Amino acid sequence: MRIISSLLLVLTIGAALPDAMANEDPDGAAYASPYGVRLPWPDGELIPDLLDGERGDPRLEASIAQSAWYGARVGAWGPLPRAYQPPAIAQDKSDDWKRARIVATALRFLGYDYRHHHIPDWDPPVGWYVPKSGGVQHDGKGVDCSNFTAFIFNQGQGIAISSDVQKQAVTQTAQLNGSGRSLAVTRIPAQDSAAKWAAVLKPGDLLYIRPRHSDSISHVVLWIGEWGTSSDDAPLIVDSHGADVRDESGKLIPAGVQLRPFRANSWYATHADHALRLIGK
Repeated sequence: MRIISSLLLVLTIGAALPDAMANEDPDGAAYASPYGVRLPWPDGELIPDLLDGERGDPRLEASIAQSAWYGARVGAWGPLPRAYQPPAIAQDKSDDWKRARIVATALRFLGYDYRHHHIPDWDPPVGWYVPKSGGVQHDGKGVDCSNFTAFIFNQGQGIAISSDVQKQAVTQTAQLNGSGRSLAVTRIPAQDSAAKWAAVLKPGDLLYIRPRHSDSISHVVLWIGEWGTSSDDAPLIVDSHGADVRDESGKLIPAGVQLRPFRANSWYATHADHALRLIGK
């Protein structure tokens, strides 16, 4: 399991991270992110069941047993995720606490690669037969943008939303797994500047981005905002994306799940379409 320690303090992402969490930049050196996250509660209060429990066990992420993950019946994107029940620990907690739990859940996957997988820890061996894969790389742990956001709301809060980015973007109500209940989703309309986005969004909101030459939705990010730390005070997001964003020192941020800046002139800001708020109002 990926443990992000002491979230009450500034979280430093860098070479000390184990396994997939320490990515290499194009020149071969381990990438050390200048960005961090400071949450109002420590990880031991937010996600104890993920840090030390079956809910956070990577072997139990799927709807099928791990022994069947690489069988002939598994499709090109791997097994579907299990339906996590709403966590008992979240009962009677504030909306801010629940938002912080979603962010803490997301941070556990920092450093995972960009992969078209339904679950982060599906790791088919090199050469594993992927029918009709279209040449997409599937080996190695990882997840894409909308499977990432769907998975963290599922695992973190037992909230079920589509992992298809265009379907996820038009969500109006979300189901609570196993409860027969649903929750209303608040849609936040387009803002005309990065500053206005930063003023209206709350940590844990999902922000949907259009391609540079189309009006369709192609990407989704999780807003960190005021809980992020950066030397240039840029608001932060976390998403799974390709390696085409540079950090405040000019270094290329590796592909995959990473903290990234939300700058005024960035693609994120200039092509942001709308946001969804699944927790609170």
